[in-house]
Amino acid sequence: MKTFKFFLTLSLILFLMNNLSAQKIYNPDADAEKDITEAVAKAKKEGKHVLIQVGGNWCPWCIKMHKFLHSQEEIQKLLNDNYVFLEVNYSKENKNKEVLKKLDYPQRFGFPVMLVLNAKGERIHTQNTGNLEKDKSYDFDRVKSFLYNWRPEALNPENYK
Repeated sequence: MKTFKFFLTLSLILFLMNNLSAQKIYNPDADAEKDITEAVAKAKKEGKHVLIQVGGNWCPWCIKMHKFLHSQEEIQKLLNDNYVFLEVNYSKENKNKEVLKKLDYPQRFGFPVMLVLNAKGERIHTQNTGNLEKDKSYDFDRVKSFLYNWRPEALNPENYK
């Protein structure tokens, strides 16, 4: 019985340490409207789109997407060259209901969900990230294709004359 209590206590301590040290990507206190406005202004100045990842620290797939986007060199380059990237919180502390209403309720797709805004701040695409998954992670080719196909140059009509 002592061995069981020891392992139970040790497991609880490890669980708490893991949760306390978990990466906090989303900020429930952030002013999402202000952050989006600033991202749109930056995108306009740099000739990029805005890519918004909506999710929360409570969501394992949201954390996986963040890590995936920032750990794959080719994906990260595509992201940095074409988008101003922003993460918007959705949690019990702050659901950002008004902001998400203006973006046509992307939370209907689950989390994380990606939104592409043009340099005018208009939503041009909402991406259900379930379509980008493979096994217990994200699929490199699908994520790359999504980022490639929604970059500003891909939507330039001059390329299709």
